[in-house]
Amino acid sequence: MMKKVIIYSALLLLGLVLSQLLPVIFYGYQLMKPFILLLTMSALSYIMINVGREFEIDKNNLSQYRWDYVVAMTTATFPWLAVVLYFIFVLLPPELWSNVDAWTEMLIIGRFAAPTSAGVLFAMLAAAGLGATWMFGKARILAIFDDLDTVLLMIPLSVLVVGWNPMLGLTLVMMFGLLVVGYKYLHQWNIPSSAMVIIGYSLFIATVCELFYFKTGVHFEVLLPAFVLGCMMKSQHETAQDQKISSLVACIFMVLVGLSLPQLFGGVESVESTSITMTMPSMSLGEIVFHVLAISVISNLGKMFPLFCYRQQATLKERLALSISMWPRGEVGAGVLMISIGYGYGGPIVTISMLSLALNLILTGLFIVAVRYLIIGKEKGDNYEKSRA
Repeated sequence: MMKKVIIYSALLLLGLVLSQLLPVIFYGYQLMKPFILLLTMSALSYIMINVGREFEIDKNNLSQYRWDYVVAMTTATFPWLAVVLYFIFVLLPPELWSNVDAWTEMLIIGRFAAPTSAGVLFAMLAAAGLGATWMFGKARILAIFDDLDTVLLMIPLSVLVVGWNPMLGLTLVMMFGLLVVGYKYLHQWNIPSSAMVIIGYSLFIATVCELFYFKTGVHFEVLLPAFVLGCMMKSQHETAQDQKISSLVACIFMVLVGLSLPQLFGGVESVESTSITMTMPSMSLGEIVFHVLAISVISNLGKMFPLFCYRQQATLKERLALSISMWPRGEVGAGVLMISIGYGYGGPIVTISMLSLALNLILTGLFIVAVRYLIIGKEKGDNYEKSRA
């Protein structure tokens, strides 16, 4: 099982390296970026559809999910606010501490630290053989709520920058409508569910979401519609061929997540902007490295609130494993940074944010190893691997 985690980690790193090399050595790379984004969102849709297919909810005890949502909200909010405060009170000069524009910029840029990468997390945990554990079931709920909070909170932040757009209201209505439909028709749709058919569903969802953005300028993430579709599908047996295709899609997704990261150095074109971040003085390499490490630690500590919850349901090790499982970041965080760049933000703070996201991507495999060790333990894990050999 751990071989898969190592392979996925290597593919993430490969994508990250390619994201920095291809724009330099391949002249037509910029023209390919929309196609790469579509493939990334399609692969994420595929993973989230399968997550939805396995998702179960006790409709007779909905109150239990209220607390899950509160916990997930903390994992999406605490790291965000912690990073924003660090940006404001450590990186900005004191004369800007009360500047409204500075707070607006930091609130938007800092969102990169908030979302757990659901696609990366679920693929990695399944590869580590943890799919049947309490921790995986709880992580599945928290990560989905976590990303939902991130998407919802980007709407008021966008209003702060560009003003109210009726399409933002439509987006909210559509999101809540999907949740209602998914709940009402949970596992009732008896539609084809082979791997190749799900690939078709995934491409359709990703294409529709990208067309929505092209027409309205408002991002509608594929995560929610894909997950809801999976929730509405009746559970059907997955063949060996389907499992092979799912593993291949997960491998491709890892590369694409790495590729989705913007260029870390020299990737932000100069734009005419009054942005606070664009007017900041440059930093030395040592300063950048220090701040990257600092916000990486701060943002991950912000994800640790689940450690203090679920005391009657899980052991301390399980709760610690659940908290660490919230650490992986990926495509959604990179998307937030791209939105920030689109608003004209840049400078050392955006570079530090990108490098922190890259560091987190590189360490994803180690996070999953730590989670597996906490849940299974080294001796049990070694015996399990031998039994699988």
